[in-house]
Amino acid sequence: MRINPNGVVPAFVHDGTPIIESTVMCEYLEEVWPNEPRLSPEDPKKRAAMRAWLRFIDEVPSMAVRVPSFQNVFLDRFKAMSKEQYVEFRDSNSLRRDFFMRMNHTGFSDDEYENSMLQLRATVDRMEETLTREGPWLIGQQFTIADICVAPLFERMQELALSGIWEDAPAVTDWFSRIRARPSFETAFYPGSRLSEVYPEIVVGLEN
Repeated sequence: MRINPNGVVPAFVHDGTPIIESTVMCEYLEEVWPNEPRLSPEDPKKRAAMRAWLRFIDEVPSMAVRVPSFQNVFLDRFKAMSKEQYVEFRDSNSLRRDFFMRMNHTGFSDDEYENSMLQLRATVDRMEETLTREGPWLIGQQFTIADICVAPLFERMQELALSGIWEDAPAVTDWFSRIRARPSFETAFYPGSRLSEVYPEIVVGLEN
């Protein structure tokens, strides 16, 4: 909370100033260290397209993937709480209160879970259309911050056994394979950083 008042990661401090929010952090790093290769297009129209993707990623799939993430990882813990204990937990973080009100200690409703799946599928469909038309990356030939910011979403979905969402999307499948083959991907997802490594019970739950 001292670094990020929203109480989430990632976040970092540079020259004494906290920098928060993934997309903001990526653009900040490029502006402070503008070395080649550039991760933002020089062309204003392409840069606008990249920022439109960043807005979409923040507002749609990043929000949607929280539903299966919390349902699969934390539901058993919440079910073990009494109603009073859950309410106390829920109300302890005003910024997340609405989310935990929707989840409740018995889990998200079927309608809300299904809606999150529809939003993730809509994301895949939009990416498939763009990559087929303009690929190999979201902004054509240039690998950009848009690709970087959506990649963790696919890694999370894969950990949640949701990779079937894009199994019939060949351009997205190829895109994710190229993402995973980049040396920076291995650096980012270092041993111990994945959700299934922090919460190994998720693997057992998904197998049952």
